[in-house]
Amino acid sequence: MGAPPAPVFAAVDIGASSGRVILGSVSGGSPRLTTVHRFPNGAQFLGGALRWDIDALFAEVVVGLRLAASAAAESGLRIAGIGIDTWAVDYGLVDDGGILRHLPFSYRDTRTRATVDVVHRTLPPETLYDRTGLQFLPFTTVYQLAAERSLDGVQALLIPDLLAYRLTGERRTEATNASTTGLLDARTGTWAEDLLDELGLPGDLFPPLVEPGAVIGQLLPEVALATGLPEETAVVAVGSHDTASAVAAVPATGPGFAYISSGTWSLVGVELDAPILTAASRAANFTNERGVDGTIRYLRNTGGLWLLQECLREWAVEGPSPDLPTLLSAAATLPAGGPMIDAESTDFLAPDGMPGRIRRAAGDLPTRESVVRCIMDSLADAYARTLRDAARLSGHTIDVIHVVGGGSQNALLCQLTADRTGLPVLAGPVEATALGNILVQARAAGILESGPGLGSIRRAAYAAADTVRYEPARSGARTTVPQQA
Repeated sequence: MGAPPAPVFAAVDIGASSGRVILGSVSGGSPRLTTVHRFPNGAQFLGGALRWDIDALFAEVVVGLRLAASAAAESGLRIAGIGIDTWAVDYGLVDDGGILRHLPFSYRDTRTRATVDVVHRTLPPETLYDRTGLQFLPFTTVYQLAAERSLDGVQALLIPDLLAYRLTGERRTEATNASTTGLLDARTGTWAEDLLDELGLPGDLFPPLVEPGAVIGQLLPEVALATGLPEETAVVAVGSHDTASAVAAVPATGPGFAYISSGTWSLVGVELDAPILTAASRAANFTNERGVDGTIRYLRNTGGLWLLQECLREWAVEGPSPDLPTLLSAAATLPAGGPMIDAESTDFLAPDGMPGRIRRAAGDLPTRESVVRCIMDSLADAYARTLRDAARLSGHTIDVIHVVGGGSQNALLCQLTADRTGLPVLAGPVEATALGNILVQARAAGILESGPGLGSIRRAAYAAADTVRYEPARSGARTTVPQQA
């Protein structure tokens, strides 16, 4: 008998504006990724509110897994696991019969405006922060749950857990995403049952917790039939909050790094061993989210490329469709010191009218490229402020900044970030989230060494990375950094 087919892993990686299914293999400690399916995503106004069409998303996941199964079979490989990561805080309510009560709300919906104060009358912000360590964001899960009419007879499944449930029939809550709900104890990593009780939330509202690397379940027969995968194919918990997977795949070679996970949002911070729950940390609006292997992602949610995406969308409607590289090149020629906005302001949270809102906030922005330059300068300024605060509050030394995700391809933003921080920026990998997803699966399967810490995952991420280095303006250099396995 010949050797069994070599294992590969499928990463279902869905962001707020797009999704993809990626096949990944790890050989000799070096990963290789292949995208087999891409699809658009976005919240839609349905039933008078911004919601996610979870049925359409799941259909795209099935299509992607079917294509992944076909691609693996053609190469004589087998899919040994499936991992799912998405954005955080949003959820679906599922009853005992597995029926979804309503389409999941988007965090950009305005319904929590009326519930933040309701929650804070019961649990003041300082009490919530001391227990959960989360920065204040008006769309955090705890505020969304307060807007529900009834939670009797249902469980809340965060979006990646809901998709995993539809694949396997098993209900679990992955820990890194659970830490974004505002209901997980930052010190123990377990549900803060007393907070649930004080808020009048059912004690079993969320399914049991699992850590990245645990097997959630195997494929349901109907899913196996639809995808062409064996029923015994495992769905494995990864860092299901996409930022947790992205940070796990930061190709760092030492502890003195900061990260910017740059996409629709920018998650800017440092990696710690324990949460920081001080009054100063709360005042600076820093969050303590859990990472892979119990690490703490000490970060602040800042503005992201949503600002640019929304402008491009509106300009395309006005016509002709703008060319982003041309706009960025033109923006780079504009002088420094132009108008800026507060990229973290909730004024820019909702869709529609973005160019006008930015112009009203910034002042004189006569051209599209001036709007783009304003966005880039404002984001880089927010990154610099956030990293200064992170170093001050945590005592963590920052020698280099790793930018991962789609924003790592934005040369202007990366250079401005180096200039504003005075630190070198290493940009890449672009698909950091899918890479982290796959590397967690590979380690769980025994292909990468387990423990201590993220050592084997980071070494594999370094081997896969093709980073671009941006030096602060004082040297003006920018070079491609060669990587070795």
